[in-house]
Amino acid sequence: MKKMTINDAVKFVAGIFILASLALGYYVSEYWYLFTAFVGINLLQSSLTKWCLVEKILMKAGMNNPG
Repeated sequence: MKKMTINDAVKFVAGIFILASLALGYYVSEYWYLFTAFVGINLLQSSLTKWCLVEKILMKAGMNNPG
């Protein structure tokens, strides 16, 4: 089975955060939609600057690109 790359893991984490915040916004409080916007802004920032905090955290946690 192919190992997950850091890029795949970042997309996975972003997807989980977005789906969780949408569910929390619907069931708990509309303020959770701000977290959805925050994730979107971070994705845009990351695509423009090529710097991603989640990527750095995953690398420090020991995840490496297979190669």
